[in-house]
Amino acid sequence: MLKRYLLAPGPTPVPPEALMAMAMPIIHHRSPDFIPVLEAAKKGLQWLYQTTTDVLILCATGTGGMVGAVNNFFSAGDNVLVINGGKFGERWTEIGNAYHLAVQEISVEWGYTVNPHDIEKALKSDPSIKGVLVQASETSTGVYHDIEAIAAVVKKFENTILVVDAISGLVAHDLKMDAWGIDVLIGGSQKGLMLPPGLAFVGISDKAWAHADKATSPKFYFNLKKERESLKKNQTNFTSAVTLIIGLNECLKILQKEGLENAFKRHKILAHATREAIKALGLKLFSQESPSNSVTAICTPDGIDGQEIYKNLRGRYGITAAGGQGKARGNIFRIAHLGYAGPFDVITAIAGVEMVLKTMGYELTLGTGVAVAQELLMV
Repeated sequence: MLKRYLLAPGPTPVPPEALMAMAMPIIHHRSPDFIPVLEAAKKGLQWLYQTTTDVLILCATGTGGMVGAVNNFFSAGDNVLVINGGKFGERWTEIGNAYHLAVQEISVEWGYTVNPHDIEKALKSDPSIKGVLVQASETSTGVYHDIEAIAAVVKKFENTILVVDAISGLVAHDLKMDAWGIDVLIGGSQKGLMLPPGLAFVGISDKAWAHADKATSPKFYFNLKKERESLKKNQTNFTSAVTLIIGLNECLKILQKEGLENAFKRHKILAHATREAIKALGLKLFSQESPSNSVTAICTPDGIDGQEIYKNLRGRYGITAAGGQGKARGNIFRIAHLGYAGPFDVITAIAGVEMVLKTMGYELTLGTGVAVAQELLMV
C-alpha cells in the first residue's frame, strides 16, 4: 500500500469536517433549506475578503472568475495592462485576447516581482488603460506581487480598476480588499479555502461596478450583475453548487476559529521553514524576491529533470507535489504549504525530497533539510 500525501498548490487537502458535511443528503438549491446556507457563506466570504461588499459565488474553477472579471468590466478594444510574470500572468493575456481587449504587458522575468513604479509609469503614459490585471501569488513561480503597493498606485487613476487573481493567494496572504482599494478580487475553492475544485469567488468594488455598467463584452453564464441580484435573495443565478457551498461554510468556520491573523502567520511559518530546509540541501529557490507563502518553487540540480523529481515523489513515496509549467517545465519543482497544512506536511515533503534526490544521485546527508525544518517549526 502506498499512502498518498497531497502537497500540490491545488487541489489541496480537505478537512474532515468539510468532507463529513458534504456527505450529508443533498438539498435543493431553490428550497428554503438552502437560504441560510448561502447567507452564511456570503457573510463568511466578506470576512475573509475583509470587505463590506458582496462576494459573488460562481460554479466554476478560479479561471471562470478570471473570465468573469474580463467580460463583465471591459469591452472589446479596451486597453488593459497585464502583469505577466508567469504562467497565470500569461492566462490574463490569453483571456483578454479572447475578448478582443487591447492588451499591453509589463513582462516580469519569471521568479521576480513587478515593480509598482513600472505600473505607475505605464498608467501615466497611457490614460486610456481601464484595468490592471495581476496575480497576488503567481503559482507557477512561487512569487508574491506586492498588492498593497500596486493598489496604492492604481487608485490614483479614477478610470482604472485593479483586478487581482488571488486564487492561490487568499488565506496564505493578508489581502485587505476595502482598506487597500482592490477593485476585483478573485478566489478559488481548491487552494487556501481547503475545498475540492468547483467554486470561484469574486469580490467587486463600487468603482468596478461602474465599469460593469459600461462594459459591452458578451456574457451569459458569467453575468455578474445577475449574480449580484440573485445573491441579494440568497440565491445564485444558475444551479448552485450546493454541496461545495455547504463544505465552504465548514472551512470558513475552521478559519474563523483560527483567526485571519493566525492563518496568515501559519502560512508564513510553513513557507519559511520549507525555504530554509531547501537551502540547507544546497538547492536554490526559483523565486528571487518576494517568495509566496502558498508554494515554494525550487530549482533542480544540474543534470536532474524537475519533472522526474515530481514523478518520483509521487511514484515512490505517494507525495503529490507539482512540476514546472511553461518555460519552467523541467527546471523546477514545487511544494505547496497551503490551506489545510501544518508542520508535518512540510517535514514529510522535505523528507521525500531528500530521499528522491539521493536516489537520483544528488549528494546530500539525509535529514539535513528535515532538521532545519524541525527547528523552525518548533513554535
